[in-house]
Amino acid sequence: MIKIVGAKLADGRVIDLDIDNQVIVKIENSARNLSNGAVDGSSKLLIPGLVDMHTHLREPGREDSETVLTGSRAAVAGGFTAVSTMANTNPVADNAGVVEQIYRLGKEAGLVDVNPIGAVTNGLNGEKLSEMGAMADSIAKVRIFSDDGKCVSDPLIMRRALEYVKTFNGIIAQHAQEPRLTVNAQMNEGSVSARIGLPGWPAIAEEAIIARDILLAEHVQSRLHICHVTTAGGVELIRWAKQRGIQVTAEVTPHHLLLTDDLVENYDPIYKVNPPLRTQKDVMALREGLAEGIIDIVATDHAPHPSEDKDCEFHAGAFGMVGLETALSVVVKTMVETGLMSWPDLIDRMSIAPAKIAGYATQGREIEVGMPANFILINPDQRWTVDKNKLKSKSKNTPFNGLELPVVVTDVFHNGEHVMKNGEILNMKAGSNGR
Repeated sequence: MIKIVGAKLADGRVIDLDIDNQVIVKIENSARNLSNGAVDGSSKLLIPGLVDMHTHLREPGREDSETVLTGSRAAVAGGFTAVSTMANTNPVADNAGVVEQIYRLGKEAGLVDVNPIGAVTNGLNGEKLSEMGAMADSIAKVRIFSDDGKCVSDPLIMRRALEYVKTFNGIIAQHAQEPRLTVNAQMNEGSVSARIGLPGWPAIAEEAIIARDILLAEHVQSRLHICHVTTAGGVELIRWAKQRGIQVTAEVTPHHLLLTDDLVENYDPIYKVNPPLRTQKDVMALREGLAEGIIDIVATDHAPHPSEDKDCEFHAGAFGMVGLETALSVVVKTMVETGLMSWPDLIDRMSIAPAKIAGYATQGREIEVGMPANFILINPDQRWTVDKNKLKSKSKNTPFNGLELPVVVTDVFHNGEHVMKNGEILNMKAGSNGR
């Protein structure tokens, strides 16, 4: 039995809560009686554990960047109790054997739910559909499929994929990037790229694929999810699709809610990301789209890289940023502190909605008796300064190093286990070599 005393819920109630056998068994108005062994929740907000539908843990194949274990530690530190891992590993997660390996590694780490995403096409080559049925039937029970990092650019392949996943209520998560319009592209196409002489990445390259796939999803009556939307035009296309009742959902990353392409003027590859940082106009459209619910969720696109892949000339640098440990704080900074969203809105976009889209039955649930004990305690009034050398992720390629951010995650409960207490990871299965 675990008892939490004096925690505040998003609706303002101050409660005591008991956990037993992985579920919440009791909630009552707080008596503020901190008995021996109880967890002190005073001055803390208790919310459902965060759910990330888009993260890269690199294992198998690029364990120099991240592993399932180190990525799980980063996820816990950021307040996540479930993550969905993208398929661009080596070998690619395009068959039951690889997704089962990743699933088992997540179970061994024992810190968060690790849910593999399967590739749409063999080897991410965009030419032949992967073994989606076998992955869906595997112990990993894969329901999300994506070639993220690459676009499923062939419209016939995309149509067939959308048709196939209907048989088991799956979803295709598209990386919207028309490859012919982004050859050698390094950053957003606009005034900054023209001024500093880097090849530009036009907004239309993203929007053309979003528009095409929305129409395909309507035609075959299947579920489509748009990864990391970055443009104002993309938001309007998704708005149009939802008005028509098309089964489309979308995500935005924390870094696209805060950072703009002006930062690339110093040619620092830390700001090189796919899709690229856009303009302030795009940032504001993304914030408004998220607040309105046109964009359904926040997803980190946590993309770790070793230092040698970033400490180089811009054109040679790898695309991507780490984000699991800063996501909550950046969303609070851009959406809650600005008054665009309330805490219940944030809980929806970062926990309830992604769990619902992904079909994770034990995640993203309300704080109620009988619900699975996957939740976190945060200090909403405390601030912290990002220090890349203190991140739990194996890679340190954060664009937020040195930035002061709001909200500190203090405690994480995963499947009824107290896996992080006062900022320290407790689960012994995670070992001592997690850094």
